[in-house]
Amino acid sequence: MNSISKYKEITSKYISSLKIEKTPNELYDPIKYILSLGGKQLRPVLTLFTAEIFGAKYEKALYAATAIELFHNFSLIHDDIMDDAPLRRGHKTVHEKWNINTGILSGDAMLILAYQYFENYEPQIFKELAQLFSKTALEVCEGQQMDINFETRTDVSVSEYIKMIQYKTAVLVGAALQMGAIVAETSIENKKAIYDFGLNLGIAFQLQDDYLDAFGDATTFGKQIGGDILENKKTYLYLLALENANTEQKQDLQTWFASTENNSQEKINEVKYIFENTKATLATQKQIEDYTDKALAILNDLEINENHKNELRIFALELMNRAV
Repeated sequence: MNSISKYKEITSKYISSLKIEKTPNELYDPIKYILSLGGKQLRPVLTLFTAEIFGAKYEKALYAATAIELFHNFSLIHDDIMDDAPLRRGHKTVHEKWNINTGILSGDAMLILAYQYFENYEPQIFKELAQLFSKTALEVCEGQQMDINFETRTDVSVSEYIKMIQYKTAVLVGAALQMGAIVAETSIENKKAIYDFGLNLGIAFQLQDDYLDAFGDATTFGKQIGGDILENKKTYLYLLALENANTEQKQDLQTWFASTENNSQEKINEVKYIFENTKATLATQKQIEDYTDKALAILNDLEINENHKNELRIFALELMNRAV
């Protein structure tokens, strides 16, 4: 078994070595560009990690790991277009560097390339990977549409928000882990358990992201603290605060979230004050802990040795104790 950092090194090196020598250049250069920007590459790392936990050599999982990284970056290209985002990982987004039409088409090509990587596997593994991938891709699209719908809705519930982040974020974490299990040809029970582990961990990860956006350390988080507040995003913190608020707090919160000011430190401070006074912060931290505990409890069902279970526990706890 390798360490997570070693799998990251292996993944980064392999993705960097991909030869996408096709034409027209205008279609493929944006693909090479976004892949060159790197990123955490968490999902392909999980695929390699899981494959070895279930007894396969990580090399066998490299094609599946590449497919999920291609899919993730395809979704980022399209997300950036929908958000009109100027930067990705500190560099120009694809649609800013080229144009929107190129961004859409290059993103589409990345999705198709991802499927082609499954062709390197024998029929049964190919079938399982493709079925999981198709299901996950549709769920990610459903989650993205739910997120878009929430922007104009005033009646979003906490349970709806959890479902949205499950589809938009967590299913891809679950799929990354299950792909490693599929490549390793482990039992059905193991495949299901490792997926559920990733699903719960993915929800905890996104809730943690919501929390850090408001209460993280700007020097380690890597993004502006309070960005979600300035953009009036209906995060878990916001929805819980609204649910727990008294009449005055609710009115203040809704007034601040009706504001279009995008550089107001006063807005960030006042909204965070409401988050804390309605105990939304404590409840969010508790929910992060609960989903992490659910993930860890699932490890008991895995038919692997205790050392490997412990490696997964360490990974989960490090992920939840992150500051970035």
